[in-house]
Amino acid sequence: MTRNLAYLAAATALTAALFATPSFAQEGAAPPLVEQINKGKWLDKAEADSLIDELYYQRAVHAYMTMLPALNVIGMRDGSEAAFGKGYNVLPIWKDRMDARAWVPTPNADVIYSMNYLDLKETGPLVIAAPPNVIGMFTDFFQRTITDVGAIGPDEARGGLYLLLPPGYDGEVPKGYYTFTSSTYNVFLFFRTVMGKGDNGPDPKPAVANAERTRIYPLFATEKDARPMEFPNGSGKRINMMYPVDNSYWTKLKAFVDYEPVSAITPELRGVLASIGIVKGQPFEPSAKEKELLKKAVETAPRMIMALRQSGRSDKRNFYYTDRQYENVWAGATAEWFQESYLDVNQRAGFFQVAYSSAPAMAMHTLDSGSKYPTAVRDADGDFLDGGKAYKLHLPPNPPAKLFWAVTAYNVTDGTMVETPQLLPSINAFNKVKANGDGSVDLYFGPSKPADADGNNWIQTAPNRNFIATLRLYGTGTEFYDQTWKPDDLVKVN
Repeated sequence: MTRNLAYLAAATALTAALFATPSFAQEGAAPPLVEQINKGKWLDKAEADSLIDELYYQRAVHAYMTMLPALNVIGMRDGSEAAFGKGYNVLPIWKDRMDARAWVPTPNADVIYSMNYLDLKETGPLVIAAPPNVIGMFTDFFQRTITDVGAIGPDEARGGLYLLLPPGYDGEVPKGYYTFTSSTYNVFLFFRTVMGKGDNGPDPKPAVANAERTRIYPLFATEKDARPMEFPNGSGKRINMMYPVDNSYWTKLKAFVDYEPVSAITPELRGVLASIGIVKGQPFEPSAKEKELLKKAVETAPRMIMALRQSGRSDKRNFYYTDRQYENVWAGATAEWFQESYLDVNQRAGFFQVAYSSAPAMAMHTLDSGSKYPTAVRDADGDFLDGGKAYKLHLPPNPPAKLFWAVTAYNVTDGTMVETPQLLPSINAFNKVKANGDGSVDLYFGPSKPADADGNNWIQTAPNRNFIATLRLYGTGTEFYDQTWKPDDLVKVN
């Protein structure tokens, strides 16, 4: 009986506690947010206006960072078409290699580049006859890979017919093609062909001849109606293929949003764009104040991205090695920047500030195919690479690169080649590089040739400017993945 009475008393006390008026809800008290925001009254108009401006600016920064992959390739397209013309049949080829006069993010002077910008809205389905032994890809205009071409692609380096379908296509799809659908009407074609070894260094002629076997034509065009291919030479020309650095960033973005299907951009991102006035099919008419905020965003966002690149990651996923400074620009993510549980938006923005065209072959652990790009922004002491200082880079014997290796110097801000009287800030395995007795190679960087450096082993840098040093391994071998072969860090020399 006593136990039952005790239980009843406890239950009564618990019920009273649950349904009692909370101690904080005394007369005159207010919920936390009411207390926090102006005691339950509307904001002062000046404060409200200021906060709206700040939100507009923040949304513009977010839009800049998120849409940079598209503006990156739009800048390349616009620069290319201004210099060489427009059309599915116009395939510019850098027949004498690309040098520092071409302003492109992290170009590779050690292969022959072929790049075109296809418009499936204008042409309908397009066929691309790809030559054998191409290292290439097709991407949509967010630079998401549609398919690799070559050893990692379905043609397995034999070449073949690729058929690209526009978004929403519901027409006839014939057999006999490697068929893919793009999420955007605009498609980027990026082919690289490998040079041969000549008497005095790389010989581009075989690679150019192979690239010129490319054929592009609408699926339903007859032979007599398909335009003949044009292969303008991009080498030796001053050409700006970079993304905009002023408010034309936003006008080009608006044109892209208007041109592409609604399905190309997620509803949430469209909401971000709408919040700064960019809505498909509607006028984009920012006020004078909004233009100033957009200008501030386009000037500050790239500095923010650069700050992220400069400060590095707390998880250290961006380092290839525990005892070297070389970084992986994908930070161990997929080619689409998916980490295990999230989309790595910061890493993606950092990549597209200085590079373009991410593809699975660059992120996968492929054997004797694909490519890897260990990149250094710091020397062995942990200091940023300085174009006014001299450095030595030691490459151990037998780099794991079935096709070839190369080393290139780039500007830290946008990945363009460092321009000096050399014009080609790059050395590759086909150059007449002086090797050491054991087959290792010492390369040098500096504004002038260090005394101990062979002229063929020296890359000239620009004083008063930092630089990036990127090692490329084409046809990457197992020794790279198991790290039995590692490049040394760049070391300061007198």
